[in-house]
Amino acid sequence: MKKILEAGRLAPSAHNAQDWKLVVVQDREKREKLAQAAGQPFVGTAPVVIAAVSLNPTDVLSSGVPTCPIDLGIIVDHLTLAATSLGLATCWVGAFDQEEVRKVLNIPAECKVVVLLPLGHPTDGIEPKVRKGLDEIISNENF
Repeated sequence: MKKILEAGRLAPSAHNAQDWKLVVVQDREKREKLAQAAGQPFVGTAPVVIAAVSLNPTDVLSSGVPTCPIDLGIIVDHLTLAATSLGLATCWVGAFDQEEVRKVLNIPAECKVVVLLPLGHPTDGIEPKVRKGLDEIISNENF
């Protein structure tokens, strides 16, 4: 866990502000409540769930893009890559009841939970996801 969390700590963020907090949940009852809040039972079966929380969800870059989904996307990606390198599995969960997760984890109203990240050992039979080819997602010089 320390290696995975350290990888997240080193993630870049807008203005290097690190306006986020990771809530590491190992308590079985809380994990099950998070699974209910997400409507996804597998969340509760993972031995660890990390809630990625924005401390300043209203911050916006000069481009007009909110910083919180970018910053939390970067940190969760770092966590995912570190976990995978250690032979563990994760799943990005963005569909959940915000208020219920806040209640379960005592998260202040001014903060926003962006991602729940179940973490554990992979189950048998997981098939690789189909991805579009580069020719479908890359444009050169113009859109």
